[in-house]
This record gives sequence, structure tokens and C-alpha cells, in this order.
Amino acid sequence: MNQEIRNLEPKALWNKFADLNAVPRPSKKEEKVIAFMKDFGKQLGLETIVDSVGNVIIKKPATPGMENRKTVVMQSHLDMVHQKNAGTQFDFDTQGIEMYVDGDWVRAKGTTLGADNGLGVATIMAILESKDIPHPAIEALFTIDEETGMTGAMGLEGGLLQGEILLNLDTEEDDEIDIGCAGGLDVTAVREYNEEEVPENAVGYVLKVSGLNGGHSGMDIHKGLGNANKIMNRLLFDSFENFGLQVAEIDGGSLRNAIPRESVAKVVISEIFDEAFVFDMQEVINDITAEYKTTEPNLKITIEKGELPTKVMDLGVQEGLIRALYTAHNGVYRMSADMEDLVETSNNIARVIVKDGTLQVGCLTRSSVESSKFDLANALRSAFELIGCEVTFSGSYPGWAPNVNSPILEVLKNIYQKQNGAEPKVVACHAGLECGILGTNYPNIDMISFGPTIKGAHSPDERASITSAQKYWKFVLEILQNIPVKA
Repeated sequence: MNQEIRNLEPKALWNKFADLNAVPRPSKKEEKVIAFMKDFGKQLGLETIVDSVGNVIIKKPATPGMENRKTVVMQSHLDMVHQKNAGTQFDFDTQGIEMYVDGDWVRAKGTTLGADNGLGVATIMAILESKDIPHPAIEALFTIDEETGMTGAMGLEGGLLQGEILLNLDTEEDDEIDIGCAGGLDVTAVREYNEEEVPENAVGYVLKVSGLNGGHSGMDIHKGLGNANKIMNRLLFDSFENFGLQVAEIDGGSLRNAIPRESVAKVVISEIFDEAFVFDMQEVINDITAEYKTTEPNLKITIEKGELPTKVMDLGVQEGLIRALYTAHNGVYRMSADMEDLVETSNNIARVIVKDGTLQVGCLTRSSVESSKFDLANALRSAFELIGCEVTFSGSYPGWAPNVNSPILEVLKNIYQKQNGAEPKVVACHAGLECGILGTNYPNIDMISFGPTIKGAHSPDERASITSAQKYWKFVLEILQNIPVKA
């Protein structure tokens, strides 16, 4: 199945990607891939270090004639986002990713592909293994847990690296060179509630939102995509207001850095409103699907009779939750005043769970401006504290301030122009790259980020362009040949 991937050009890159994708590598469960990378380095006879948090560092000397060039840190993260379609049977903890070629794209069968950031990892592996690619001294840095907290980058100690230039291979448009990124903060609201007996003469229903595109909660947040948690809340709000709907359970979204694709709610309604409820719900569903017909053509909202639950939420807490979710900001909060078309601050209402007397709402707030990040986080905190939730901030990480005078930026711009006959786009992104964190312990390192074209990251629609990977590979090889000499 993956043999067709191995036959793609450049084979050095795609073979390493196939090797990597055979290894399960969930965030926070990277033991297998850490061992895989450690063995890889040692088999090559290269100095290999696993630090105290699990980051892997492999050092390779310069090729002959390149010893006087600056040492380069090539960096990518080992973990990948695990998302699968509802009907896909797949165990990310034990199975390797099943890939196939679809025209110019490499895809996975019903799951995320892991090109984010597996193609970056594979690139570095191919350079480390090569015997004929000229390069300066390389320090390959493979970080862990980028997708769910960046704890690998946060735990990297100062002094382990001596490189003067860092090439981060974790962006997703091959005509862009990234010089800045957003920081992030997890906002979590939790409270307990009393469960009540289901009223007499009630009927049970299951509401389901599915078929949304999902995607990266940073890179895709400005695209007007549907958020399953917000859409579900509209349904609950309308039915509570008009028919006294009561909630038994809600299970919406999954990972904080993925725009929610699905939400399911188990609810009850008095049988005297049964017919009117279904009729009204269908009108609301029609309105919502019409709103999203362009950005979410596959959106599906269903309402079906279900087993009658035994317990429902306390009505006062339920009303507070529905109103708090309605008012809580989701999407773009502020655009940058300094860089055109750059999202400065945003929020993703990523996870909503109501079950067994506890409710929990998880958000990921992003911003390239620290004060704006906490401004939005405090707005969310206020909304949920008003309904009695305990709200915590965690996992805060800094953004990466753009340096338009970066020396390595000039090198990359000149190479891109020579190879492609056009100027690259020099941008900052709204994703959470590790550069800002790495820069705290290595403040003098000159950092840049780039990568091949990847679409639909953090969703089962993730796909990597084959022709773009070829373009990117040539770019990488030329960059390594043109690293400046040491001062």
C-alpha cells in the first residue's frame, strides 16, 4: 500500500516519510517514535542525545569543504494530530498511517496524514542519512508534543545546541517564508451540576452535527468554517427557549488545536411539544445549512428519536451554559495592524463535554500579541465564571516576533527567486510554531520557517502535494549549500 509512496520523487524524502508513518506517534505518547529516532541516529553512527523531556538531537559533521560554514539547527516535531472520520476503524496507538496517492496529493485512508510535521522530520532524516548532499554541520532537533502543549520545546535546555541558524520545517505553503507566529493559551472552564430526574411524559432525541471540514485552529480560523460546538449550541438555545428542551449529555469536538467537526447531544422534550419541536428544528437546520452552503457544503445536522435518558442537567446550570457558549467568542477576534491579512488574535471553542454531573469547555486562544491574548482569554473567563465555572489558564507559550532584517531570510529569498523566478511571500502565521519558545533559551539564533504545501492539516482531509515536495526539496538542498561562513 505504501510502496507507491516510496516510488515518488524525491525518493529520499518519501521513503523516510513512509518509514516514519509506520511508527505510531500520538502527542504525549511518543515513546515509540523517540526510540525509532534514537535507533536511527545510532545506526548512522552519529552523536544522538535524548534529553530529559524526550526531545531527540542528532548531530552530523559538515561535509568536506563546508567546515567553515555556520552550524545549522534543522528542527521539526515528532508528534502528529490524530483525527479520523466517524466511520473509520483505526487505532492510532498501534497502527501506522495508511497512505495512498490521489493525483498530485498524498492522503491517508480516513485519518490525518501526519505530513504536519512528518515531512519536516523526513527531510531532516534524509539529510542525516545522505552521503552525497553538501551541508554544513547540522544539529537535528526533533521535538515532542508540539501539537498539545509544545512541552518538548518548552523543556529544551539552553546549551545543548551550538547552531547559529535554525531552520524550522513546519509551515504549509511552499511559496511562503515565515518570520513570526502566534502564541497560545488553553482556557478551560469546569463546574459540577446537579442531575435531575427526567420529567414524566418526555421523549428522548439525539441531535448530531457532522460533515464539517474542521482544520487547523490557527491556519484555518479566518476561513469562516463551521464550529460544531457553536452550531450545536444554536440548536440547543432555540429549543430550550421555545420548547423547554433539557440536556442529558453533550460531546462535541476533540483536540484544542482542531476546529470541531462533530458534536452529539442527547436531549429530552415534553411529548406535547414533540411534533412542533421537530418542525421548528428542521427550520433552524435549514437556516444553518443555508448559511454554510459555501464554506461547509457537506454539513449534516440530524435530529432523531433516541433512548430516553435517566437524568438531565439542572435547568439553571443548563441555561447558563447555553447562554455562556452563545456569548463566548469563537473565530477571529482581531486582525494585525502591522502585517496585512494576518490574524492577530483568535479563539477556538474546541471541546464541550456535559456528562455525569460535570460540564467542561476547552478553548485554545491564540495571538501574536501577549496582551491581546490575555484580553480575549479574560473575556472568555468572565463569561464562564458568571455561570459558576472554575476557569483555568494553562499551557501558555509565547509568539515569535518577526525580524525583517534576518540574515538567513535574505539567503532564502535570493534562492527562492533564483529557483522560481518570483519573490516568495514573507509572512507571519497564526499557527503556534515552536520558534518563539526555542528563542527563549537560544535568543541569538537566527530563525526561519518554511515547508511544502500541506492542505487540511489537523483533519482527515490532510494531504501533501507531491510536486510541492519536489520544489521544497530542491529549496532545502540549495539552502544548505549557501549557509554563510562563520564570523
